[in-house]
Amino acid sequence: MLLPLSHTNSDPIISLRQEGAKICLMSPEQLRNKFPWINTEGVALASYGLEGEGWFDPWCLLQGLRRKVQSMGVIICQGEVTRFVSSLDCMKDVDGEEVTLKRIYEVHVKMNQSLEYQPVECAVVINAAGAWSGQVAALAGIGQGPPGTLKGTKLPVEPRKRYVYSWHCPQGPGLEAPLLVDTSGAYFRRDGLGHNYLGGCSPSEEEEPDPGDLEVDHDFFHHKVWPPLAQRIPVFEALKVQRAWAGYYDYNTFDQNGVVGPHPLVTNMYFATGFSGHGLQQAPAVGRAVAELVLNGQFQTINLNAFTFDRFFLGVKTEEFNII
Repeated sequence: MLLPLSHTNSDPIISLRQEGAKICLMSPEQLRNKFPWINTEGVALASYGLEGEGWFDPWCLLQGLRRKVQSMGVIICQGEVTRFVSSLDCMKDVDGEEVTLKRIYEVHVKMNQSLEYQPVECAVVINAAGAWSGQVAALAGIGQGPPGTLKGTKLPVEPRKRYVYSWHCPQGPGLEAPLLVDTSGAYFRRDGLGHNYLGGCSPSEEEEPDPGDLEVDHDFFHHKVWPPLAQRIPVFEALKVQRAWAGYYDYNTFDQNGVVGPHPLVTNMYFATGFSGHGLQQAPAVGRAVAELVLNGQFQTINLNAFTFDRFFLGVKTEEFNII
């Protein structure tokens, strides 16, 4: 990751190193010596992972996990959740105000290519619906109350469309090319062994595309992605885009960070969502954390209390600044 002259705060990187991550900080001169193909203009520092770095195919990883859990007896059904059926328990808080707690005991699932729904009895509901987890939460009544109250606090997760572009550049960086995040926010990495690369850039808030479809905006590449990458890696002036696709981030509009743990009023709905593009990287840790909550009633391996739903009502952000 390249840090611009206007942003030389290396505290997050130092914190990662204190946790055991093998990361070094490089000056522009050191960066040029390591990667001669990089134009270091405007770069103050660069962080570089020394070990344990790489990338993986998300779809292949997902299918591998899917097959493993099926071999352990998990039944996977595909359908659309249309309704939650809940029991209610009324009580009073310390101020004498009445509080209604919900517990979901049945989920209605509309099966694919069918007009009927399947009632599914449950003891626990884990909302890991990604970009649509806000809609699923609303079905459970979350956010359906007076503004400014816990009951009226919504799960602030919505779909945001993002583009990934794949290009070919015969003169491009070789096998030593790492995943590079530019000072502009544009990124790229090598894709295979044939001088192919992929990358993209998150749009500004004002440029957010309509998430109603998955059409790719090729002008976005030509105006927002290609220019900064060609400035940083001059040989990319000659690149040729071969294909592109779009997908969704489960974007947390509050602080762009994950939501993990139970809802305070819908007591058996747990969240694992809102990771704003980092979900697959964090999924193993989050999966363990949610399992510990369900089985033991508390986080054990990793304390993720900073990521619970309560922070939306309290207005306490756990901000993530490295969204790409």
